Amino acid sequence: MNLSVRKIVISGILGAISILLGVTRLGFIPVPTPAGHATIMHIPVILGGVLEGPVVGLITGAIFGLFSFLQPGAPFFADPLVSVLPRLFIGVVSYLVYYATRKINNVLACILAGAFGSVTNTVLVLGMATVRGYLPSEVSISIGVLHGVPELIVAAILTVILVKGIQRIRPVEEKN
Repeated sequence: MNLSVRKIVISGILGAISILLGVTRLGFIPVPTPAGHATIMHIPVILGGVLEGPVVGLITGAIFGLFSFLQPGAPFFADPLVSVLPRLFIGVVSYLVYYATRKINNVLACILAGAFGSVTNTVLVLGMATVRGYLPSEVSISIGVLHGVPELIVAAILTVILVKGIQRIRPVEEKN
């Protein structure tokens, strides 16, 4: 594992941004659905995976998951198998999707990475909440559709905007 000081620092910064989005409630965007909001707290995890690789995505996901565990918004988030474990995969999946599609089209790769990262969060968290007995499958499916669809759309759009913006300002030698 190649874990440079740069990757550790970027993981910490992206993790801090995720925490800041949760603490300030800026990470919840109002949408016109019964859910009422889409979260963007997982966007820094997606960015970590896409821009810096799977290890940074995993570390940033761990920070996001620990925040969810320490500040549970719902009782089942007090279980680390629901709040932490699923979040470890968001950045890794985002990286894999981006890496597999980036040579086809960078914008499409960003859209897919954002979408798959968001779906990973939704499906694994709600799936684990169901498996652990906190939610019946019907409720998890309803929450997944009501929260997951707006979050997927928002994540895809923000991933394109943020990744393209960061890639534009990065020095040439740092680009992957």
